[in-house]
Amino acid sequence: MQLSGVETRVLDDADAVAAATAQIVLDAAAEAIAARGAFRLVLAGGSTPEAAYRLLADAKAQWPSWHLYYGDERCLPADSPQRNSRIVDEAWLARVAVPRDQVHVIPTEQGAEAAAAAYEPVVDAALPFDLVLLGMGEDGHTASLFPGHEVRPGPMVMAVHGAPKPPSDRVSLTPSALCRCRRMLVLVTGTAKRPAIMRWRDGEGLPAARVAVGGNALVLLDRAAAPS
Repeated sequence: MQLSGVETRVLDDADAVAAATAQIVLDAAAEAIAARGAFRLVLAGGSTPEAAYRLLADAKAQWPSWHLYYGDERCLPADSPQRNSRIVDEAWLARVAVPRDQVHVIPTEQGAEAAAAAYEPVVDAALPFDLVLLGMGEDGHTASLFPGHEVRPGPMVMAVHGAPKPPSDRVSLTPSALCRCRRMLVLVTGTAKRPAIMRWRDGEGLPAARVAVGGNALVLLDRAAAPS
């Protein structure tokens, strides 16, 4: 199948999507480091990205040249196991030599507004990103950009309130930041995502679709998520 405005690939299953993701990340890192001396990667939450991170933990790479950022984060205590940053640490970063001062965590323990304000200059200094990883929720959201939520033009980072999934307070990079990238990769797996993919295919302006088109993304689907 093909999603309008983006390159789309359908792979056998979630494991195949994770393996392809890990290889794309490693290739993008090698290319960026050779060309510019650093690799700036935006990380996503979710089970499929987490599986890719576990594969990266066993890979060899020029880790001291990697700079990592987060597409969104939940407003939870810094040590909460539900934070994306903690999940990434446990799956990957605790096992590789990326310098800790090059892992740019969103300080959401400060509250959504304060964290968004603190992260704005961090993102500004990193643009354009070399690679942005994104997932998609069952409602078509990506990062913490939810259907029906207003996104003001201009800021690179926004506070999110009233998210339909707990916790209701979050911080998210905006489309203005996410789409300032050399490459974007959107990962979608599982039958629960198929209705949203069908809505995307039929032209509905879901947040994931709008960001993917704006970022000239490659979308990786597994067969479970892809409509027949």
